[in-house]
Amino acid sequence: MLDLTREGMVEPVRNKGFRVTELSRRDLAEYVGIRELIEASTVGEVARAADSARLEELRPVAQEIVAAARAGDLVGFLEADRRFHLALLELAGNRRLVETVAPLRSHSRLYGLAGLAESGQLIESAEEHEVLLDLVLARDATGAQACMRAHLGRLRTQWERGGPSAE
Repeated sequence: MLDLTREGMVEPVRNKGFRVTELSRRDLAEYVGIRELIEASTVGEVARAADSARLEELRPVAQEIVAAARAGDLVGFLEADRRFHLALLELAGNRRLVETVAPLRSHSRLYGLAGLAESGQLIESAEEHEVLLDLVLARDATGAQACMRAHLGRLRTQWERGGPSAE
């Protein structure tokens, strides 16, 4: 709980325990904006330089994301999604970058997920991982960057449709 408190995910409530910290749409937009800046450009770097064999090692994780989405397994989806995105970023060879993105993902990943599942877009979002991987393997840096921006933008759209309050 102390780690979650330090990360801003929960806050202590005197004589009661802890409560999950509420985030506004603005907070979420800021988190995803930072992620877009970091992840889109990094995916472009990975597309230009990463070893194809190491990239192919991500294929089973991308397939796991799709399988979890089709099964409606949100916990499985989130875990596989985290592993995929962080492993992809690791291929850029910058561990500080991964250490920076991991908590940003923690702050923003749950919001909008239920909306994606309810609207049927969770599977579409899941399938984007395979598309992204194919673009990176094809060395299409521009396409991979655009795919990553669209992928992150999908969650932002869900927040705007009914996520947290405006402030």
